[in-house]
Amino acid sequence: MADQDQTAEATDEARAVEEPKRPTPYDRLGGSETLIAIANRFYDLMESDPAYAALRAMHAKDLQPMRDGLAGFLIGWSGGPRDWFAQGKCMFSLHRPLAITQKTTQQWIDAMRIAIHDVVKDDAEMAKAMSGVLEEIALSMLPLEVAKDKAEQA
Repeated sequence: MADQDQTAEATDEARAVEEPKRPTPYDRLGGSETLIAIANRFYDLMESDPAYAALRAMHAKDLQPMRDGLAGFLIGWSGGPRDWFAQGKCMFSLHRPLAITQKTTQQWIDAMRIAIHDVVKDDAEMAKAMSGVLEEIALSMLPLEVAKDKAEQA
């Protein structure tokens, strides 16, 4: 049994040497600095562009805690330090009390897509993938009855 454990361990070590570490989205996007810039751009759009008025109205006057929270979420979610998650936070639980509608969801998706596009310049493929996945997450936060109505309209 000990021989099998040593063989498996040696195989794992050899595989680790042979296979280079695949960069995470966090790495490909440029790390914390880029993800913080995306969060800041997102909230800058929400504050300055009337197209996001309904979304802005859902938030507190001081957006700094939300800026920090979104940046922390994006950093951990994309493969960087998971400090935000280590605090026991959950994006779905934080948004549960909000009156999320199709309109505010679409505003969130549009603002996030623009923020990512404006900030990420070196990896268009990753930016597009990130936008797509975050769109799916945003859509999944719609209350079930709203999501059901939207599906029936499609």
